[in-house]
Amino acid sequence: CRAIIEQTPWEDHTMRIQGKEIPVPRRTAWYNDDARAYRYSGLKHEGRNWTPLLQVLRERVEAATGVRYNSVLVNLYRNGRDSVGWHADDEPELGGAPTIASLSLGSERMFRWKPQPGGLVARCPAGGMRLPSGSLLVMAGATQRRWLHMLAKTARPVGSRVNLTFR
Repeated sequence: CRAIIEQTPWEDHTMRIQGKEIPVPRRTAWYNDDARAYRYSGLKHEGRNWTPLLQVLRERVEAATGVRYNSVLVNLYRNGRDSVGWHADDEPELGGAPTIASLSLGSERMFRWKPQPGGLVARCPAGGMRLPSGSLLVMAGATQRRWLHMLAKTARPVGSRVNLTFR
């Protein structure tokens, strides 16, 4: 975790909410096979080539999941105030049923999910689980169409957490 934090050229973004520019509450970096930029939610992430460490982690995740990934979004949550709100990784370029492998390193945080409004699973309960360092969460099939997920803020004192979402 420390090596990724120190070696990554982090990007800081802002987003417009109700006419106000506010900082995105996490830092990010985007890596992929051909170093092309990635856009989602109005944000542009500069593309970078894989580092040796990220390449090793990609190979391990591919071996564990049996899926080939061509990109990774690296997120740094510096403390409990950093978060990501309810969302689905449903950008058209990911395809209709992407497999996304989420590797957590560093401080444990609570990952939450709930059904998409009006979806087929609307009667299924929302839930959550703690993701300790080294955990690998795989979201596949219709997950991104049917469910939303988030990493909430916490008042509990926590250290930094790096999350790699292989796509």
